[in-house]
Amino acid sequence: MSDFMINFLAGGTSGAFAKTCTAPIERVKLLIQTQDANPKIISGEVKRYTGIVDCFTRVSQEQGTKAFWRGNFTNILRYFPTQAFNFAFKDGIKAMFPKADKNTEFMKFFMINVASGGLAGAGSLCIVYPLDYARTRLASDVGTGKQQFSGLGDCLKKTVANGGIKSVYNGIGVSVMGIIPYRGAYFGLFDTLSGYNPYQKSENGLQRAGSKFACAQTSAIMAGYASYPFDTVRRRLQMQSEKPESEWVYKGTADCFSKIMKDEGTSSLFKGAGANALRTVGAALVLVLYSEITAAMGTDS
Repeated sequence: MSDFMINFLAGGTSGAFAKTCTAPIERVKLLIQTQDANPKIISGEVKRYTGIVDCFTRVSQEQGTKAFWRGNFTNILRYFPTQAFNFAFKDGIKAMFPKADKNTEFMKFFMINVASGGLAGAGSLCIVYPLDYARTRLASDVGTGKQQFSGLGDCLKKTVANGGIKSVYNGIGVSVMGIIPYRGAYFGLFDTLSGYNPYQKSENGLQRAGSKFACAQTSAIMAGYASYPFDTVRRRLQMQSEKPESEWVYKGTADCFSKIMKDEGTSSLFKGAGANALRTVGAALVLVLYSEITAAMGTDS
């Protein structure tokens, strides 16, 4: 099996496993992040969520425990190719850059890691963006009433019927803007920290995995906060995609940034960031699993 296919399968499998484990946290994060663009909450039909605990409690009471995994199948469909392409592209792109010694050329070493991670993230996002849109919409249903969309196909079909094919790509510009610093920091910091990890190839499995997880968790948290405002704007733009363009609250990326800061305050760009920090455990787990799988398969450099 080629290194590309091993990287593809290792990245996708680790991503799907981690996403399923952290789905409840991710759903709560999305609900808090998008509630100011949710028609049911804007109209007063459904009460606002006041925080992480309130959101967890109400979702469980109003929709049942299974609802925490609403949209998870779509998320795996999205995340498997996303994560797989991220890792496969990253390693391929990284190989195109000249080698850099981390001890004598630290900045060059770091920037190569950041650039390869960022370019890989932007490339994979363009491939799977409609699935990312559907994931957001399926997970943002609130209250006890009938769900707005019955599933992935219904979501995409209704959105395209109302706004055309371009509507499922609403927010892709700011997504690419955000994915470059996110994936750049996520992969770049992890690769850089891993280069200095004295236990990276330790024979002690627990010590090796623990040190990798510490590197991965640090990378995931820093990457999450660095790109979170872009993620908030992307979700807000996605929330209006199935409406006619004349009814859109936000006319584009710049308008969305401006209105959120003017009407809600700059801190609103970080709504749900607390839940997102908890969710980074899954992102860190992906990096560790990928590293361990590729090491076992003999492709880890």
